[in-house]
Amino acid sequence: MQQPTLAQRLRYAFDNYMARGTVALIGGLGIASFAVIILIALLVVILGIRPGDEGERLGLVEAVWLGLMRTLDSGTMGGDEGWGFRIAMLLVTLGGIFVISTLIGVLTSGIESKLEELRKGRSMVIESGHTVILGWSSQVFAIISELVLANANQRSSCIVILGPLDKVEMEDAIRDRVGATGRTRIVCRSGDPVDLTDLALVSLNTCKSVIVLAPEGDNPDSSVIKSILAITNNPQRRPEPYHIVAELQEARNVAVAKMVGRDEVELLLVGDLIARIVAQTCRQSGLSLVYTELMDFDGDEIYFQHEPALAGRSFGEALLAYESSAVIGLHPAGGSPLLNPPMDTKIGPQDRIIAISEDDDTIRLSAALPQLQESAIRDAAAAQASPERTLILGWNRRGSQIICELDNYVAPGSLVQIVADHPDLEQQLEEHCAALANVKLNFQRADTTDRRVLDSLAIQNYEHIILLCYSELLEAQQADAHTLVSLLHLRDIADKLDHDSSIVSEMLDLRNRQLAEVARADDFIVSDRLVSLMLSAISENKDLAPVYADIFDADGSEPYLKPAGEYVQLGVPVNFFTVVESARRRGEVAFGYRLDSQSSDAQAGYGIRVNPRKGELLSFSAADRIIVLAE
Repeated sequence: MQQPTLAQRLRYAFDNYMARGTVALIGGLGIASFAVIILIALLVVILGIRPGDEGERLGLVEAVWLGLMRTLDSGTMGGDEGWGFRIAMLLVTLGGIFVISTLIGVLTSGIESKLEELRKGRSMVIESGHTVILGWSSQVFAIISELVLANANQRSSCIVILGPLDKVEMEDAIRDRVGATGRTRIVCRSGDPVDLTDLALVSLNTCKSVIVLAPEGDNPDSSVIKSILAITNNPQRRPEPYHIVAELQEARNVAVAKMVGRDEVELLLVGDLIARIVAQTCRQSGLSLVYTELMDFDGDEIYFQHEPALAGRSFGEALLAYESSAVIGLHPAGGSPLLNPPMDTKIGPQDRIIAISEDDDTIRLSAALPQLQESAIRDAAAAQASPERTLILGWNRRGSQIICELDNYVAPGSLVQIVADHPDLEQQLEEHCAALANVKLNFQRADTTDRRVLDSLAIQNYEHIILLCYSELLEAQQADAHTLVSLLHLRDIADKLDHDSSIVSEMLDLRNRQLAEVARADDFIVSDRLVSLMLSAISENKDLAPVYADIFDADGSEPYLKPAGEYVQLGVPVNFFTVVESARRRGEVAFGYRLDSQSSDAQAGYGIRVNPRKGELLSFSAADRIIVLAE
């Protein structure tokens, strides 16, 4: 084998040096510049070259200084005298022109390269006590907005996002959709949430919580599970448990995610959650607003608080112990949170009250005893459940889950009529809805945007109407447009028939939901925004996860909007203490109301009021509702 020549070795060494980057180039050019200057300075000193015929001989330091000045500025040599000195300085200046100009080019290129690197979002985050969001989807904007509200009273807070998009692209999107974030700083980094190297960028070991979003595309659950695995099994992980909140689409993946995340992860099963929300909301117009009020940070929220003064007293007594907070449950020491436990449940010294309040420091016991208006309280009447008729227009994989949830709430003999143009409709019904106890199913294959089809359905015969989007067949905007067209037709038909149906529409994009609400305020639309609110809330308080699970579980207590006339005398001013007492006597927790006169007023929250002050007097009409937690 032929040995490399000296020239080849030198060239290889030069190539390796040049590959070291901008700093190495700057150092090399600096050394070359000083080498030229010192070489010429030595020649000037050794040969005795003087600046002029009568000038003094120069020392080495003085010669180096003069050469350096002429290297940095070629105009400096304009006043030189003596041809020997001029030639020497000309050589220095020529060397400076080539070397310094190259140095400037390298510096410019290096700065541009550094800016480009920063733009890519690949530098490490140095934060502590921050919230990390892994992944990117349309939900990220609602989550950021909620976390900004939650952190509004903090001096400084930070949200770090690791997503697959360009850093600047993510920042621009957040700026356009979220707007000003106050004291909360938003830091974006580009990377893969399942890559250990990329996860190291967001400082997981110093964060307070991690939110894992499902990516938009096929099989999103696998990415979520791998992200959880990358966090919990990271060789560089911290010894303390993480607080991870993640969303899953399929129930079959919950067991695997739990095995991976163990006690460090709280999982939200999106499909089941949306199905339960739709099933509950379609039977009670305005319920989605109640859920929003309970989960968002703009207004009153759910808090846990020790109250030693209530130790030994019953849960029923605690309901009347606060004027500006609404007690809804109890968290026994060492146990799971309980919503609306039996009224005679004793409160232990280490138990915590679960209450809705404006802030955690507003949960204060009333100074005076509540003033009850006994004459206004109405006795509980046994409600006779009757069969219900529900119309479902459109279809996706959540449709069968919604029907199964409805089967838990409605009376025997109820009917669900499905009208959709979906190729897998019959197969999904056979697989998931074969063992219904209370619901009878009918289905018709038809185009739900066709006015003739909708006119033929006689919607006046249905108490509830559900519009589902074709999320599996159409792109998101097309699916929402399809739903919106059907919704507009239904509203027009209902107006002409003078029929008031409860319509719940499923939207994929929050902006399309807002368009539908502009068209009419009283049709409350359920969307994935509620999932975003839950992810945000649980990331701030892990104890909220079992509370939400209880609220959306058909076997526990959940919110209902019941006629005010069932609780208090109508048309007579009563305080809310009296409403709470009336609900308490039937084993329910009253925590709000809805005024029908404001149901179309967005500024008044569509008439929904959660956690009203109990001392204020109210006069209810027959169309008003009391919001209660009940079995």
